[in-house]
Amino acid sequence: MFNRLFGKPKQETNALTTLDKLNETLEMLEKKEKVLLKKASVEVERAKEYSRAKNKRAAIQCLKRKRLYEQQIEQLGNFQLRIHDQMIMLEGAKATTETVDALRTGASAMKAMQKATNIDDVDKTMDEINEQTENMKQIQEALSTPIGAAADFDEDELEAELEELEGAELEEQLLQPATTAPAAPVQVPAGRQQARPVPQKRTAEEDELAELQAEMAL
Repeated sequence: MFNRLFGKPKQETNALTTLDKLNETLEMLEKKEKVLLKKASVEVERAKEYSRAKNKRAAIQCLKRKRLYEQQIEQLGNFQLRIHDQMIMLEGAKATTETVDALRTGASAMKAMQKATNIDDVDKTMDEINEQTENMKQIQEALSTPIGAAADFDEDELEAELEELEGAELEEQLLQPATTAPAAPVQVPAGRQQARPVPQKRTAEEDELAELQAEMAL
């Protein structure tokens, strides 16, 4: 367990330490390369001076030393290339390790959450929610049920009464034009007294309509 707890920081520290060491070595090789380049340039200038002084042997010796410096410079370049390659590989491995550790941490967290909330708990919770919802529906239905005098009313009788009201209103609308239409003028001969209109006898339906209207007015 302690290895798992302290293994990651140790590995990360080793990787950082190695990268620092490689950077230091790379800087050292670059400094040596600059020194060798300067020495090679000096040997070239000396060879030119000896050549102007007709000292061929000394000029050739300068060029030989310049060649040796160039060989060392080439070798240092190869060393630097190897170190760059090693640093790239190490940084890539470090990134891969960190990615794997992150994925492992995520998987562990997901596993812990699944263990804390299993399918049985989810089913139990859903059953409780459904039960509470059903109880709430029953409570709402109980609250909406009429009580007292309103509970004694017969829905069928009320619907029948409503149909009678609608039929009476329709009949009244049909009779309205006949009762309100102006009577046509009747030509009465001169010298004759106009007879009084004979009142028409109302039908039973009209009497029932009139009583219904009176009750509604009350």
